[in-house]
Amino acid sequence: MPESKRRKRDDYTPPTDKTERKAVKIGSEPWVAPTMVALFVIGLVWIVLFYIAGPDIPIMKDLSALVNVLIGFAFITAGFVVSTRWR
Repeated sequence: MPESKRRKRDDYTPPTDKTERKAVKIGSEPWVAPTMVALFVIGLVWIVLFYIAGPDIPIMKDLSALVNVLIGFAFITAGFVVSTRWR
């Protein structure tokens, strides 16, 4: 039986690197950490103020207890969301 001809393959040459590589910035943006801490503190202060002086503060007095606690936890949750961008 006749043998088929083998194909001639060229030797592999890697592509030349004509573009300059940019340095990768490790870390997060400078606004992430202060914003995260500020949201945590605002949420904590909101809840503490509600339990200590809630009836004396006009905005908190108009809202129910559940709404005030949810507002505080919303700030804390927003802090956790921002913390996902922190490296």
